[in-house]
Amino acid sequence: MLRLSVLDQSTVVTGRSPDTSIRESLALARHCEALGYARYWVAEHHNSASIAGTAPEVLIAAIAATTARIRVGSAGVMLPHYSALKVAEQFRVLEAIAPGRIDLGLGRAPGSDGRTAYALNPLAETAANEFPAQVRDLLAWLAGAPLVAGHPFHDIVAQPQGPTVPEAWMLGSSDYGAQVAAFFGLPYCFAHFITDGRGADTALAAYRAQYRPSERHPEPHAALCVWALAAETVAEAEHLFASRALWRLGRDRGVYAALPSPEEAAVYPYSEVERTRIARLRARAICGTPDVVAAQLRALAGEHGVEEIAVLTTVHDPEARRRSYTLLAREFGLEGAAAGTAAPRAAE
Repeated sequence: MLRLSVLDQSTVVTGRSPDTSIRESLALARHCEALGYARYWVAEHHNSASIAGTAPEVLIAAIAATTARIRVGSAGVMLPHYSALKVAEQFRVLEAIAPGRIDLGLGRAPGSDGRTAYALNPLAETAANEFPAQVRDLLAWLAGAPLVAGHPFHDIVAQPQGPTVPEAWMLGSSDYGAQVAAFFGLPYCFAHFITDGRGADTALAAYRAQYRPSERHPEPHAALCVWALAAETVAEAEHLFASRALWRLGRDRGVYAALPSPEEAAVYPYSEVERTRIARLRARAICGTPDVVAAQLRALAGEHGVEEIAVLTTVHDPEARRRSYTLLAREFGLEGAAAGTAAPRAAE
């Protein structure tokens, strides 16, 4: 059975303050837990008018403290910005808040522009080159294991220690992260929503071919993170998708703006070239009624041989986003979906 999880970027939308997006994330996490989703992951981006999620470790703490069952984690922490010890300490604290429910998804990309990366870490130019060594040290500190012999920080312990350990994941949109995940024996999630699937076959093949079993994960575990949107009618799905389409036109030109409303998208003066581009985007998008979206997700999972998909849904109206996750949960028969859970509203 295909496992469904959630990726939330705390998307900034027009007409509402960015801080509202964080509170909407808290409400959506509770809603998706009630529906029966397996995981709730939050992203890390910086200096962006599109995404309010700058500190996943803080948001994870709030979500973990206000949920009871769902796994909560990052997708991901951009490790080159930080000390591996500090990240280990943060996630050991999170594990103490919600034992057995914390995921630490790791990434190497800056999640920002180059100038912002320097503001986060003055050694940004070379930090990414140290990524495998950072992952090695981080995994040891998370597990309470000694660092490699001769390491200058060999006797440092990441507190608080406890009986459970966060589950580390590797995230990426190329085969680099796949190879790092394989080397350390970690689960790997390919960011299908970033590349529209380009490179997924190569990355997943490299991951499986090079996988080195670890104690926690004797077998490779691959997942996809996919943008998808479900609505009760085709017309409603097309209406909601218009926001995403207009936003993508800007993103592909390097403009990261707030997500427009469907009404704003309806009156935008598209050129013929832009209309052609949108038609291509729509042809590739997983968007429609829940039966169609579920069939596309199942087909995608079968094509890539994965048993888990994290769904990213970005729409302007928070109620429409909650409804999309509800419809998918019902279509996949998730525990809690049939009961018709009420969606808690975020404070606005």
